[in-house]
Amino acid sequence: MIAYILCTVLAALPLLIYLRNPYFLKDLRYLVNSIYIGMRMGRINKKFYSILDCFLDKVAKHPHKKFMVFEESSYTYSQADKESNKVARALLTHAHLKEGDTVALFLGNEPRFVWIWLALSKLGCPASFLNYNIRSKSLLHCFSCCEAKVLIAGADLQEAVEEVLPTLKQEGILVFILREHCDVDGIESLSDKIQKASDEPLSPQLRANINIKTPALYIYTSGTTGLPKAALLNHERVWMATFVQTIAGVRSDDIIYMYLPLYHTAAFLMGLCGAIENGITIVLRSKFSASNFWNDCRKYNVTVIQYIGEIMRYLCNTPKRDNDKDHKVRLALGNGIRADTWTEFLDRFGNIHVCECYGATEGNIGFINYVGKVGAIGREHFLHKLGFPYALIRFDTEKEEPVRDSRGFCIEVPRGETGLFVGKIGKRTPFSGYAKNKQQTDKKKLRDVFEKGDVYFNSGDLLKIDNEGFIYFQDRIGDTFRWKGENVATTEVADHLLAVNFVEEANVYGVKVPGHEGRIGMAALKLKENMEFDSKAVYQHVKNYLPSYARPRFIRIQDALVVTGTFKQMKVKLAEEGFDPALIRDPLFYLEDNKGYIPMTQEIFSSIAEGRLRL
Repeated sequence: MIAYILCTVLAALPLLIYLRNPYFLKDLRYLVNSIYIGMRMGRINKKFYSILDCFLDKVAKHPHKKFMVFEESSYTYSQADKESNKVARALLTHAHLKEGDTVALFLGNEPRFVWIWLALSKLGCPASFLNYNIRSKSLLHCFSCCEAKVLIAGADLQEAVEEVLPTLKQEGILVFILREHCDVDGIESLSDKIQKASDEPLSPQLRANINIKTPALYIYTSGTTGLPKAALLNHERVWMATFVQTIAGVRSDDIIYMYLPLYHTAAFLMGLCGAIENGITIVLRSKFSASNFWNDCRKYNVTVIQYIGEIMRYLCNTPKRDNDKDHKVRLALGNGIRADTWTEFLDRFGNIHVCECYGATEGNIGFINYVGKVGAIGREHFLHKLGFPYALIRFDTEKEEPVRDSRGFCIEVPRGETGLFVGKIGKRTPFSGYAKNKQQTDKKKLRDVFEKGDVYFNSGDLLKIDNEGFIYFQDRIGDTFRWKGENVATTEVADHLLAVNFVEEANVYGVKVPGHEGRIGMAALKLKENMEFDSKAVYQHVKNYLPSYARPRFIRIQDALVVTGTFKQMKVKLAEEGFDPALIRDPLFYLEDNKGYIPMTQEIFSSIAEGRLRL
């Protein structure tokens, strides 16, 4: 009888566990993966083992496995190794590099980007990845941040290099261009030198002093609020970002499609380095193309895709086809997908596990939504919080500072409330800051948070954790604006505007109004092809779904919304331009009280500016 009862209880146990926690199995898998990663990092710390070492092990293990496919060319792991050997020898001879010298890379997505990075790793030299869209002042700023001694540029970027060449020559910088010949004084060709170099392996002694804390990369923030900042990543940080693929469930037989710029964290660390760690094949594309995306996936049997920002929306906006679900993609890895787009993407393109991540290049803590819960950026897990302490604290968006109690300490918000996400800075969770920018580094540090002397990384992001432990992004500090004493989340307003059938993209921000406190809402909209702005429909929609203080008072129609190289919307410049029709050539609309959106005129602007028209 006792045995019968015991068997019944054991049989019912999985059901009881599921009813109490339907995510138990996925939480368990995350726990197992976390323990594995912890043990792996322990071994890497004990006897230093770099991503390059991992790559060389994969070369030895399966030399003939396809490593990279680019356009009509493909390269095995062995071929990639030899190509990088040739680059390393050319740089050793002609750039006179030694261990520790920083080299800046200024080129787009192509195999040589990877060969050069591998070559620099073999020489023990950190690489600085420059955004190929930047020019003149920004380019020089980024270059000086990392104190690079050598610049390697793509052939198509020679004109941009020539703009800053006098300064580079003055500072004694060696400049190489990926051409076979170059007649410009101060720029040396590199392709011819690579072709002539030997592909024999290089001595590990060239990088003998590299360890887990040694600088590995300089990766730049997108510069949405000013000049880009150089985040310095050591080898430990590189490894931690690499393990995202492990938690997401990437397998050794997967094929990953990479089209995001290699100069940024998502493609390089989560994509390329993760692919090396798992020994998989990479399909590299120079740039994102919505029209070719799924054809590429079918052509190359892609099983894992990456995304960022508005990419998923771009895919959903392409014309529907009968073969939308005809592909082998099973996993999408990235960050920045909106909940409505997430649902639409799954409905249209099939049962793909979307693994949404959260983190900053320079940040010390991140999250992964390993469950696949629509809309969430991550999930709380006791083991994660034990190793990487963090909190959501009360934040005053008007004063733009944390709320402190009578003792001067921050106040943790309860579940269900929005708070500023901060991560404790410690030995296991360091914050290296920005190269040659102490002011911005210190600005990201929050002191005396819960006790005297503690220091936390200020993410600048407002998050919320629900009762199930799922974490949701709410807004960025500075993006959230305060009007009529109320805080307004730009992402929430944008979500509602995107629900209007003729709106393709929406960028919401707050603008200053003379004589008024705070900022009032404004939206830049891109309309769907061959569709017009229906002022009545927009007014009815925002009236139905948004409180009066959150409704955009001004709307600007643009042919294309300006985004960064990683598809982050640019708000600062738009906010600075405001709503003056004398300065803005785009169509502008003004929300007249209880009437709807009407064309913005100079007379209306003057009435607002002079205080005759109160908002």
